[in-house]
Amino acid sequence: MSPTPTHETIYTLEATPVKYGPGAAGDAGWELRRLGVTRALLVTDPGVAAAGHADRVAEAIRAEGIDVVVYAESRVEPDLRSMEHAVAFAQDARPDGFVSVGGGSAMDTAKVMDLIVSHPADIMAYINPPIGEGRKPPSPLLPHLAIPTTSGTGSEATTVAILDLPDLKVKSGISHRYLRATQAIVDPELTRTLGADVVASCGLDVVCHAAESFLSKPFDTRPYPETPDARPPYQGSNPIADLWSAHALRTGGTYLRRAVAGPDDVEARGAMMLAATTAGIGFGSAGVHIPHACAYPIAGLKHVYRPPGYPADHPFVPHGHSVIVTAPAAFRFTYEAMPERHHHVAELLNGAPIEHPGPDSLPDVIVALMKDIAAARGIEELGYTEDDIPALVDGALKQQRLLVIAPREPDSDDLAAIYRASLRNW
Repeated sequence: MSPTPTHETIYTLEATPVKYGPGAAGDAGWELRRLGVTRALLVTDPGVAAAGHADRVAEAIRAEGIDVVVYAESRVEPDLRSMEHAVAFAQDARPDGFVSVGGGSAMDTAKVMDLIVSHPADIMAYINPPIGEGRKPPSPLLPHLAIPTTSGTGSEATTVAILDLPDLKVKSGISHRYLRATQAIVDPELTRTLGADVVASCGLDVVCHAAESFLSKPFDTRPYPETPDARPPYQGSNPIADLWSAHALRTGGTYLRRAVAGPDDVEARGAMMLAATTAGIGFGSAGVHIPHACAYPIAGLKHVYRPPGYPADHPFVPHGHSVIVTAPAAFRFTYEAMPERHHHVAELLNGAPIEHPGPDSLPDVIVALMKDIAAARGIEELGYTEDDIPALVDGALKQQRLLVIAPREPDSDDLAAIYRASLRNW
């Protein structure tokens, strides 16, 4: 065998099998039966349940002779307490498979339920370090069929589950390849009931996922790992992840404005659903970095913002808003590390060449998109002032698994400057 190289030479692509198309959710029972499930726990949230989506999926599952237990209390933007409640329900229900019907919150809740039912432990034991222990599940989980109803998170394709930790005033997550759903069904008909504000936030999450993935540190700059198990889930940019991310960026630039404007524009909303999945495959391989690291304390430090178009039972910052508000400043900071790739991302999202490329090209394209779909202007609109920046920086610095993937790694002063520039983007 050849001597062990000093730097990584290997990258991995793993992707959830995806069934896509209008009406595809009707195949939910067939897919579960194929996976050997006889008692499914269907995880959804009150809003999706009220829209009737969960009932229709449950009916399709029962038609295949599969028992269904429904958990309709998944919290939008879940926290540790809501996850613990969901896990206790799952342990009592004793399913041999899971179905999630909803946005990223429902899918992430199902992932954590599946993890703890399959390998019992406290949730904090699996949370990423330095916040949690970072324990790795020893073997695959029970089957999980993910059926998104939004066009944003891409959780149906990723290895990550995100939750709020109110006592620590920060968001974090669990990341491992076994958390990836076994099968996904992406049905654009399920987005008809989404309000424009939700579509806008979810679509900006897609754009940010894809841009961060494409602009992550190349996989072959990492040291060669001592064992295959030591390879991180977020590997850095690589040729395969770039293909998926580029598709999502091009689609977001073409269809997001239309998807926000028209609930019956199934073509646009379907395109954004597929972009969410392809972005999830891309960043599931390459990773995300500064905007997401900055987003977790934005979402976790204060709970005062009441987003229009979302449930009014608790204040929270939608994930798409929390990531996009710092993206212009973050990409202005990382520009010098890879100018040509920043130009390419700007052109993919813009749908046309950039006449005078430079550090502001990508930030300007992102801000133009944010304006067109009435996104939050900056962290000031989300309830933060300059006085909050030190605490936000402390929270971002806890996301080292993300920051190390940035093509230009920020220190505390850099993060403070990014937050300061993001108080108001226009």
